[in-house]
Amino acid sequence: MKDLTDRALDTASKLGATYADVRVVRRRDESISIKSGRVEGVALGETDGFGVRVLVDGAWGFAASDTLDMDEADRVGALAVRIARASATAQRRPVELDDRPPANGTYETPVEEDPFKLPLEAKIGDLMAADRAAGRVKGITFTESIYTAQREWKTFAATDGSFTEQVITGVGSGVEANAIDGDEHQRRSYPDGGGGFQAAGYEYVRAMNLVENAGRVAEEAVELLTAPQCPSGLMTVVLDPSQLYMQVHESCGHPSELDRVFGTEASYAGTSFLTPDKLDEGFMYGSELVTIVADATAPGGMGTFGWDDEGVAAQAVPLVQNGKFVGYLTSRETAPRVGRSSGGAMRADGWNRIPLIRMTNVNMLPVPGMSLDEIVADTDDGLYLQTNRSWSIDDRRLNFQFATEVAYEIKNGRKGRIFKNPTYTGITYEFWRSCDAVGDDRSFVMLGTPNCGKGEPSQTARVGHAVPGARFRNVRVGVGKW
Repeated sequence: MKDLTDRALDTASKLGATYADVRVVRRRDESISIKSGRVEGVALGETDGFGVRVLVDGAWGFAASDTLDMDEADRVGALAVRIARASATAQRRPVELDDRPPANGTYETPVEEDPFKLPLEAKIGDLMAADRAAGRVKGITFTESIYTAQREWKTFAATDGSFTEQVITGVGSGVEANAIDGDEHQRRSYPDGGGGFQAAGYEYVRAMNLVENAGRVAEEAVELLTAPQCPSGLMTVVLDPSQLYMQVHESCGHPSELDRVFGTEASYAGTSFLTPDKLDEGFMYGSELVTIVADATAPGGMGTFGWDDEGVAAQAVPLVQNGKFVGYLTSRETAPRVGRSSGGAMRADGWNRIPLIRMTNVNMLPVPGMSLDEIVADTDDGLYLQTNRSWSIDDRRLNFQFATEVAYEIKNGRKGRIFKNPTYTGITYEFWRSCDAVGDDRSFVMLGTPNCGKGEPSQTARVGHAVPGARFRNVRVGVGKW
């Protein structure tokens, strides 16, 4: 690949680029879906190509191709320069990049059992076993089980002498049980709504113990049909990690993306209330128990890598420290505008997309002292909310509503009966300021999402969130019905 990357960079430089980088990406995807004991779909696909990004007259240009040869490297490099030169005629602010040392080296996701070497029949068999375990429960209407795997081989090179090679692997799986009675539809999922995902090999899927947990969640789905509606009012809520990670994703991760703050993302998924005047000025994002870090080095995280797609080394960047807002997710272009260096958050969805600021692994750190069970035991009256079902948040990431699959009543420190259709609402910083207990390492778990959307044309990112459980006071709880 070095011959191709050198050729593209040389061409761009000779035609006037003051900086250029090139990414060569090969991606392999596999997916399996089972529904009510039948194989609904099996897909295996592979794509490869390269993209060239250049700076000319202070403006970006980008071009890409799926033809990997020297003549095409010349053509794409030249096209990227032409696009940049045209873009410069309409620019409002010249691009200035922060300094970074040249990136050189290799990185590979640690994998114990290669998911692409395991026979397809074995993976289908594991899913079918989980699906059957859920479907055997009386009252279940239909079941769904899924499996996905993705591997990317990425080569990055830049005119500053950078050259890196990475192999990133991720897998995910899960089982879902659905119960329907008339117009009442309830579902329970394991290990999470839509499945659990990590950067790992098939050993992660085995560790889920899907078969052992499928019957349990199916029984709860049936029980929810006749469970009482979740009560309404201001209440104490304890969020299980399966819900807390989504709360972090939507109300902490997205608003800390600095391109949203500057308005780049406004037309697709909103901007952010975290304006630069709040940075390092004592703005209390949450209580003193809340510390949130964007950590691209976290083991098992879907947002873990060696270098981002600008050649910035993976690192841990504090976003909220003991409640105070202290940092953003940044790029080499945006970070200098707030007096920082890039935190390495630029990633692209494949070879034919330009990198954007994306979440890495936005983690809420545990607090020593109390387990999640001890937090429940310390709660006289409240609700324990588990597994995200839906979410909604405004275009500044301030006002939100979440629904979970189930709520457990907490009375005198014990979890009791279940409620159906729980929802809760809040204002981001008020909600996080109400946090008065955070679990320790015993409930700290890495979760994630494989389909975080952003950008136009739309890009999908695989991001991680390691979180414990946590308790929040005076939360507005309501009732939703599907």
